[in-house]
Amino acid sequence: MGTSWKSASVHCGSDSWIDSLPSTPAFVFDKDRINANLARFKQIRSISGCHVLYSIKACPAEALLREIANQVDGFSVSSLFEARLANEVTNGTAKLHTTTPGFRREEMSELGTLCETVSFNSLNQLQRLPFLIAGRANIGLRVNPQLSFLEDRRYDPCCHYSKLGAPLSEVVESWSNGSLLRSGLSGLHLHTNFGATSFAPLESTVNHLEAQLPELMKQIDWINLGGGYLFQKANDLDRLLATLQQIRDGWQAEVYLEPGSSIVDDAGMLVTTVIDRFESDGKSIAVLDTSVNHLPEVFEYQTKPRLHGENQQAPVAMTLVGSTCLSGDLFGDYRFDRPLQINDRIMFHQVGAYSLVKASRFNGLNLPSLCYLQGNRLTHVRRYHYEEYRQQWCEDDSEQQRQRVGL
Repeated sequence: MGTSWKSASVHCGSDSWIDSLPSTPAFVFDKDRINANLARFKQIRSISGCHVLYSIKACPAEALLREIANQVDGFSVSSLFEARLANEVTNGTAKLHTTTPGFRREEMSELGTLCETVSFNSLNQLQRLPFLIAGRANIGLRVNPQLSFLEDRRYDPCCHYSKLGAPLSEVVESWSNGSLLRSGLSGLHLHTNFGATSFAPLESTVNHLEAQLPELMKQIDWINLGGGYLFQKANDLDRLLATLQQIRDGWQAEVYLEPGSSIVDDAGMLVTTVIDRFESDGKSIAVLDTSVNHLPEVFEYQTKPRLHGENQQAPVAMTLVGSTCLSGDLFGDYRFDRPLQINDRIMFHQVGAYSLVKASRFNGLNLPSLCYLQGNRLTHVRRYHYEEYRQQWCEDDSEQQRQRVGL
């Protein structure tokens, strides 16, 4: 694209913002990095005419939503709660698109009011539920193109027996017998990748859809191409732009992208403190005041989070572990210039997506606080307290009242 992108400045020394944190663990989001990522999408929007929706499931923190809201065309939401949050944070001004395998009949009316577009996940949903949002939201259908680009089925939306989207073969049949045409369908939604650094899969998917459903492609008003692409790391943005142009010229349809991780992931950091160290079977162990339960995908997918400033050639090897009783509460083996000491602070980076939103209080370990960084200015915006932990597990007052009156 011919543009040089600014990298956010992140420090990790004795004279940096990291030492100004009053306590750890803490999630820190670099707003400069987020704005740099959004600038990339602004350029893509300007060149291609596409629309960008932030997928708030990556991180729904209110201050981030406000920061992002005026730099995107709307939000992608996956539940009624996400839709309510996005609506409240933007005072009802944001355009919302939603899709989920789990639409609930009793929530459809409100979703239809809050969301501009509702994309049903199956042909069954498309037959049963649209009348509940009739006249309010545009009706879409999520399609599974049945093209897999990932070997690990845990990440693959198009794996065999996928729950994500109507299989393309069934959509073709439904179009052929006329039932799809009678459904009031205005657009399609798809999401076929995860963590991709090339847009070749997207190009192949669009060509596949065009070949299988050429007439339907001329009927739809819009298509949502989903997310799953790491825009910062891709070196073939021209391929993306050509694919978007192909859709707009050939299908005469509006195009939506819904990035999540690629906006917030490399802007997120988890700062933690060493609270114990010892030797175990010949390994040096450093216990941190956080847990993999604060970065759940580390445990879910057995990944090793990136440690800021790690030198893989350094002489000292240490295993970093969390402070819960889970045996697998392990971040991994890292190397340092000197042994870590109690009260040393370290920082995992590129952990902004699917971390805070999935974090738990397992063992009663408190959630990390939430901070924002701009330049070297640190703003502490949220601390969690025992009362919130207690409230999660106490009896519901409304349930107690119902029991008292015999309901």
